[in-house]
Amino acid sequence: MIKLVYCITKKSGMTDEDCFHYWKNIHGPIGARIPGLRRLVQSHRINVPGDARAADFDGMAELWFDDMAALLEARKSPEWQASREDEHNFIDESRVAYFISEEHGIISS
Repeated sequence: MIKLVYCITKKSGMTDEDCFHYWKNIHGPIGARIPGLRRLVQSHRINVPGDARAADFDGMAELWFDDMAALLEARKSPEWQASREDEHNFIDESRVAYFISEEHGIISS
């Protein structure tokens, strides 16, 4: 399996509540239609009282594909394009981290 990871920062002036609601309820269903997508997970940042370190990002999206060919084919789809275009509504595109990976399990439940 290939996993694509986006670490995102919300648009300036947007509250956590507004961003996370939009991301889950509006953007999530758009992304879920991407062909070849095997799994889609959003991780929304939480604030930990007393934590000495602030989060670097507001959230992370993980998209799993069977292999690199499936990912590359998905990128050509209108559904992928629709998802990319919708990101302008809630993401600060100047503050995004992106990478493609293969998982190597160390501890599994």
